[in-house]
Amino acid sequence: MADQDNNSIAFVATEVIPESPPPARETGVVKWLRENLFSSVTNTILTVLALALIYLVLKSTMPWILNGLWTTSSLAECREILDGTTGACFSVLTERWNQLIYGFKYPVEEYWRPNLAFLLMLVAIAPVLFFDLPRKLLIVTALFPFVAFWLIWGGTILAPLIALIGFIVAGAFFQKFGRNNFALGFFGAIVIALAIWSIGGSMIPEGASENALLPAVPSRDLGGFMLNMMLGLTCVSLSVPLGIALALGRQSNMPLIKGICVVFIEFVRGVPLITLLFVASVMLSYFFPPDATVDLFLRVVIMITLFSAAYIAEVVRGGLAALPKGQYEAADSLGLDYPQAMRLIILPQALKISIPGIVNVAVGLFKDTTLVSVISMFDLVGMIRGPILASTEWNGVYWELFGFAAALFFVVCYGISQYSQWLERKLHKGH
Repeated sequence: MADQDNNSIAFVATEVIPESPPPARETGVVKWLRENLFSSVTNTILTVLALALIYLVLKSTMPWILNGLWTTSSLAECREILDGTTGACFSVLTERWNQLIYGFKYPVEEYWRPNLAFLLMLVAIAPVLFFDLPRKLLIVTALFPFVAFWLIWGGTILAPLIALIGFIVAGAFFQKFGRNNFALGFFGAIVIALAIWSIGGSMIPEGASENALLPAVPSRDLGGFMLNMMLGLTCVSLSVPLGIALALGRQSNMPLIKGICVVFIEFVRGVPLITLLFVASVMLSYFFPPDATVDLFLRVVIMITLFSAAYIAEVVRGGLAALPKGQYEAADSLGLDYPQAMRLIILPQALKISIPGIVNVAVGLFKDTTLVSVISMFDLVGMIRGPILASTEWNGVYWELFGFAAALFFVVCYGISQYSQWLERKLHKGH
């Protein structure tokens, strides 16, 4: 009986049993493949078909890329060396790279100027994109447009200085009157800046550009991918605040302001961009004083900015409509006036909701800058379709040139898309 009692005492382990490794199908690459590519019969079939399609595409394109030539001086020489074998003629990129990037008229010895402006652009947009950086860098952001203008166009430094003074005065006007009436302050600031710029520009001596530190480069000499970058950055930077102002104006209680914004937004959204570009090229100069010579680049910037601002206004209006009514009531309960409520409570939340739509408009706008080639502005696509393909040496080269253009636009647009996703995760405070 005693032996039975001793045998019935439970055994208590004094050491931890070592962990067993997880099954092979529950870890590593095998787990990822099973969960993402072969999770069901349908996904397995689609995965196999996609792999087969990728194989066929690579089978056709990889020999063409790997056998490509980079050192020939013409398409005829390239084909002679290939002698019927499959291969690309990348020599057009090595020989005409400067025209693809800077255009065919921008002085070669002045390439350092747009390069320096590009580096300054990276420094200037950093505190805007990554708001954890010191706020003192915003001084570089504020001065960058005027410095970049002088670097790229050259000539007298009086023109960017007058424009800077105009924006300072316009900013002071907005600070004084924009607190009580945002629309009045914003549009009044624009009118003041344009007036100072116009009056000051007429007072610049005619021979000032001849003795300038940097040689003047006319806008017609700008071209290549540099022109696309300049149009994209300038128009996006201007259209976002203008679109926000239009969205707020469309929701205004003042019938005149609301009517003007509604008519403008609906009219611009109903007209193709290419039509507005033709208007900028032919008709817009008639709206300026007879003696005023408004540059074609400026006219194109005005039209593209107005076009994209109308779409951004609708995106922001959607963000404003998505906010619950309680947010507006909370601002009223705190005793905030309209500008304070918009700046501190409403717009931060509405713009966070509107980030995907704004980025979508920005990406579409950057790609639409290639439409300026139809009004004889030699951007990247205009250079390919015009001077390069028109030359006897490279007449017939298409895939290499347009593939290079597609790669440049993809890198920029993909970078914008990835930044927007990072920003959404950064601003996601719901957790």
